[in-house]
Amino acid sequence: MKDYLLWRKFARVILLLAERLDVSPERAMGIFYGTRTCRWLHDPEMQLHNMGDAYLVDDIIRELQDMQM
Repeated sequence: MKDYLLWRKFARVILLLAERLDVSPERAMGIFYGTRTCRWLHDPEMQLHNMGDAYLVDDIIRELQDMQM
């Protein structure tokens, strides 16, 4: 059950990321799975799964902006 909830969170974050970046969900999925935020979401010790979807998308966007600098 726990994995199912995490997968649903991933889906929500990916769809919100696609909307915010104005890209396809497939492109957003590729972006999402390449981020530190995604790696941390898989780590139960980070407790990132408790954060809201919008917070996670904001974190991903900040991470992408930092990579461009």
